[in-house]
Amino acid sequence: MGSLAQLAQQMGFRVSGSDHAIYPPMSDQLEAAGIEVFEGFEPAQFSPTPNLVVIGNAGLPRGHEAVEYVLEKGLPYTSGAQWLGETVLRDRWVLAVAGTHGKTTTASMLAWILDQAGLEPGYLIGGAPKNFPQSARLGKSPFFVVEADEYDTSYFDRRSKFVHYRPRTLVLNNLEYDHADIFDDIKAIQLQFHNLLRTVPTGGLVLVPSHNERLTEVLQMGCWTPVARVGDSPIKKSLDCDNGEHWHTGKSQSSDRQFDVMLNDEVLGQIDWQLLGKHNQLNGLNAIAAARHAGVPVKHAIDALNTFKGVARRMDVLYEHSDLVLYDDFAHHPTAIRSTLEGLRRQVGNDKIFAIIEPRTHTMSLGALRHELTTCCAAADNVLWFRGANIKWDLGEVVQHCVVPAQMTDTHEAVVKRVLKIAQEPNHKRTHVVIMSNGAFGGIYRTLVNELNSGTEAP
Repeated sequence: MGSLAQLAQQMGFRVSGSDHAIYPPMSDQLEAAGIEVFEGFEPAQFSPTPNLVVIGNAGLPRGHEAVEYVLEKGLPYTSGAQWLGETVLRDRWVLAVAGTHGKTTTASMLAWILDQAGLEPGYLIGGAPKNFPQSARLGKSPFFVVEADEYDTSYFDRRSKFVHYRPRTLVLNNLEYDHADIFDDIKAIQLQFHNLLRTVPTGGLVLVPSHNERLTEVLQMGCWTPVARVGDSPIKKSLDCDNGEHWHTGKSQSSDRQFDVMLNDEVLGQIDWQLLGKHNQLNGLNAIAAARHAGVPVKHAIDALNTFKGVARRMDVLYEHSDLVLYDDFAHHPTAIRSTLEGLRRQVGNDKIFAIIEPRTHTMSLGALRHELTTCCAAADNVLWFRGANIKWDLGEVVQHCVVPAQMTDTHEAVVKRVLKIAQEPNHKRTHVVIMSNGAFGGIYRTLVNELNSGTEAP
């Protein structure tokens, strides 16, 4: 919604908005853009009377005070996804990135490639890409990159948001069970992905993982667009819609940060960047292949990715000392936690890894993925699980069955105390502390950095 607000302002609208909580990095972008924001929802925020109210999907059901005010006063309203599709994306070449994981990073990569190729794309990204000053812009060309989310559109439109976008180039990163608050099972999510597939024209392109059974099942429901495959190894043509293109990484790689870009066993160049993890390699391949469909030569795409800085809150280094490194990571799903920690382990070798994990998303807070949580942290040496107020089940089950030594706390003060204690402990190995949450985590990031910089000892 913050990104939508920036697009609307760039189109010449006067924009203001409300949310339950406003925090960085989006709060910083909105402030820099001069967009007025309010914490909480009060009728006075609708003065002067707006020409249009754009209603988000998170925490705004019937019965919510702001929703009821809009309906009672007869104010014109729409959803964020519908406004984007009808107002911004109409008549554009839309490059959409969908999937359970990697949407923000892949969309940021793709926008950066097109930008560096001189195409001046528009884009809307759900995070804060470090190569751009803002998370959304209109652009000056037909090309528009959008992060395409499968979450439902709004309280009055239960379809996934991405059905409003109508892409010509579609990246399907992966597909796992998520959003337990709105999807009963994986088949319900697959149905929405197939609805998205139905919107891609015959002259478009769909990029699908080489080995992902759930997405292959979506394709088998019907596909009318050429499909190219992306993975860590080539495969033979498996479906009639496969166009024979198989993007994959090289077989011999010295580290996650260096890998060959290959198309049908031919090396097209090498990526040498600062990102960790096999998952980011696949994100990069998807971005290169999608950009090629828009006319960008592979060499130009590789050169652009070698200067890609990443996305805020994806393994951001908050503090670094000879004995301790502190990271902030978004970590919205057990698979994302696993991939990130495994990537860090390959990078740091035998150094100690201490993970602090808040299972904050709707899916994790409902306990739908509790069994995956016990194993997703296997690459760490220790885990501190944070039990937020929204968790509806006994997180102690995860602590008890965790595959690495684990503890649990429900106070931010205890988290700060634990990290400061680690910083004071004599250690023969460097310790990497990774804070994994998709929320503000009570503002402990700034507190920890201030305390560590001041050399404060643990109480």
